[in-house]
Amino acid sequence: MKPPKATQGSQSDASAPLLAVSACLLVIKERSDFLACNRGPYRSVKGFVLQARNRHDDSDTMRIGFTCSKKVGNAVARNRAKRRLREIARLTLPSMGHAGWDYVLIGKREVTATRDFQTLLKDLKYALKKVHE
Repeated sequence: MKPPKATQGSQSDASAPLLAVSACLLVIKERSDFLACNRGPYRSVKGFVLQARNRHDDSDTMRIGFTCSKKVGNAVARNRAKRRLREIARLTLPSMGHAGWDYVLIGKREVTATRDFQTLLKDLKYALKKVHE
């Protein structure tokens, strides 16, 4: 069986470093962008760590990265933690994030995957407010 042919409008480039989550939110995939964000302000909350960086460009997009090390748990726990981080970012960043900024959310051991979802949302709102002060 042959795979379906790509249509004119769908261009899937596997080497593209950024993927769109929403209209104003792109996903960071490059290690250099994660390292640059590591040098910026950060806020550690109970559920995760938020790192931020102002890119100082005139872009109206925000970029977001997610990471969970093996300390978070096995693959199932890491994937669950990242899914939860992606969802809180999707719900919160378009309204509370600043254009032209990069954000990285780092999962914590035994907390990110099991913490109440509404509490994680409150954690992100608090961390964003503190980072932008």
